[in-house]
Amino acid sequence: MGLIAKKKTTGVKIHSTAIVDETAELGSGVEVGPFSIIGEGVKIGDGSKIASHVLIDNGTILGKNCHIHHGAVLGTIPQDLKFEGEKTILRLGDNNVVREYATLNRGTEERGETTIGSGCLLMAYSHVAHDCVVGNNVILANCVNFAGHVRIGDFAIIGGLVPVHQFVHVGEHAIIGGGYRVPKDVCPYSMVAGNPLKTTGLNLVGLKRRGFSTEAIRILKQAFKLLFFSNLNTTQALEAIEANMEASPEVLKLIEFVRKSERGITK
Repeated sequence: MGLIAKKKTTGVKIHSTAIVDETAELGSGVEVGPFSIIGEGVKIGDGSKIASHVLIDNGTILGKNCHIHHGAVLGTIPQDLKFEGEKTILRLGDNNVVREYATLNRGTEERGETTIGSGCLLMAYSHVAHDCVVGNNVILANCVNFAGHVRIGDFAIIGGLVPVHQFVHVGEHAIIGGGYRVPKDVCPYSMVAGNPLKTTGLNLVGLKRRGFSTEAIRILKQAFKLLFFSNLNTTQALEAIEANMEASPEVLKLIEFVRKSERGITK
């Protein structure tokens, strides 16, 4: 490995103890801290900051203005016994913050990549496994752990010390309380907690902060009452929502999410 001088290298700062593969591409203004390692074929977008003792392994694509903190490990091979060395990637969008000792694996042959959107905060010791898809503006608190193939919708927030089972889907604008296991899908707009995990209501604070109208929230409250807080089963509740309620964009998303759920929803 050697220092690079390839594409868009204006203002790049690489510490003398860092190791950067000659095939890596560093954008303008990128900084690489002491003892960090940038592997083969890595691409780092303009303005991103890589702190000390970071490993960004082969095939990782990192967007603009990301901040990768001390000891984080990005793009290493999946923790999956079926992985046989196939060429896969880890892709992150722009303006992400990855805190200390977080670990993000690349994909397997099944999907080809692990994907993280833009504007996300992944706190210390969080783990994103192979083939996960994380949306935009997602927050993972300390020690959140994803198994493979997890999907997380935009603006979801997951509390600390939460393990998420493989193939689980967490909908957009959902919030999961800290310390609880997530074995089933979590509906969009919901607030969940407890052991076993239950939907406790609508994520009112989050929806208001993100500019949802009073009317949109009112309609969602009605839908949630039927789906989660009535004597109806899931099929009956969906039928009642479709028959009796206004088909707002949020309600339509909720119905679609429930109908497509393969693991069953958290009720």
